[in-house]
Amino acid sequence: MSAELVLASGGIDCHLMSGCGFPAPGAEIFQFDAVFSFTVGSLEFNITKVTILLFIVVVVLLSFFLYAFRKPQLVPRGAQNVGELGYLFIRDGIAREAMGKEGDKFVPFLFSFFFLIWMSNFVGIVPFAQIPITSIFAIPVAFALIVYLTWVPLGIYRQGFGPFFKNMLFPPGVPKAMYGLLAPIEFISNIIVRPFTHSVRLFANMFAGHLLIASFSVATFYLISASLIGIMGSVASFAVTIALTGFEILIQALQAYIFTLLTAVYISGALHAEH
Repeated sequence: MSAELVLASGGIDCHLMSGCGFPAPGAEIFQFDAVFSFTVGSLEFNITKVTILLFIVVVVLLSFFLYAFRKPQLVPRGAQNVGELGYLFIRDGIAREAMGKEGDKFVPFLFSFFFLIWMSNFVGIVPFAQIPITSIFAIPVAFALIVYLTWVPLGIYRQGFGPFFKNMLFPPGVPKAMYGLLAPIEFISNIIVRPFTHSVRLFANMFAGHLLIASFSVATFYLISASLIGIMGSVASFAVTIALTGFEILIQALQAYIFTLLTAVYISGALHAEH
């Protein structure tokens, strides 16, 4: 755990025998001052630690995949083998599962989303970074808006404006008397709730996971003292921190997969009306 997290949670001198209460981490660990700022016209832009980490993740991903496929070989080896495994996972495990062969044209879009989100989550356990980029609500919202502005126009283009909303609001096989109740629910569910839940699911998991790890990390330092209770508590907190970090690695990949899979499902619904 970084020293800045300890300081943000009450100070390095706040421990079990100091008389101060447990400095539980809160929303302040997700707030960062601007590293530098600049103005374009009347707009002011603040570059924070999260912005820099996102830029680094993008550069690392671009560098790796450009390197992996710089000279593609018929029999892949090394970095190319890893890159192709990632591509095949997205193509066969997500795109074709949701859309069939037609999903192949959307593999680059889904591929980019999966690895960007996965690595943005993963930096939460990287020393000196230690903040999941997607735990900042604006980032998942931006991702969800990109998806929303993809599948809705695509659905209108493929099905036509009227048929697209008709298929969405009036699903077949439902008694006509129910449409008065069902149509508003379907509209709210698909147009308003869907992008909201798409972003909140990713954000909430990364926010909660990071807060849990931070709480037990701070407890490890707080409980250290010349007492049996303090030593046992500190060791137990450290063990829980390690266990939670391992669990978080799984959740980071799982949330990237869920976000990408839902994106593929939404695009599939835009391509083909339900029958």
